[in-house]
Amino acid sequence: MPPRRRTDPADGRAALALWRADPAGVSTPVRRTAVRFTLEELAEVAPGNAVEVRVPPDGAVQAVEGPRHTRGTPPNVVETDPRTWLELASGVLTWQDAAAAGRIHASGERADLRAWLPLQAARARR
Repeated sequence: MPPRRRTDPADGRAALALWRADPAGVSTPVRRTAVRFTLEELAEVAPGNAVEVRVPPDGAVQAVEGPRHTRGTPPNVVETDPRTWLELASGVLTWQDAAAAGRIHASGERADLRAWLPLQAARARR
């Protein structure tokens, strides 16, 4: 069962479109909506609880099939800033390029999200 959405998909798509049009100029609430929407999209295309994806200060989600994490520090964590996350989610930046540039911090054997990014391509493969 997919996680319950907190962001209305229409609002999320609108926020993402605004961010794409002017990444540096969007307001914090718009950026935050875009991040939360794309995190929820990830949880939908890669359901599970094996990887915690953190995009401080805007949001976090658990995704990807595998052993469920329940206590303490998760064994599989991906953390990045909002701009990098939105670039990855929308296909502006590849996982490989972000990793090479040190823009993502990923730990754990399941913390490679390239199979699900960009999100639009992952959704089309479903």
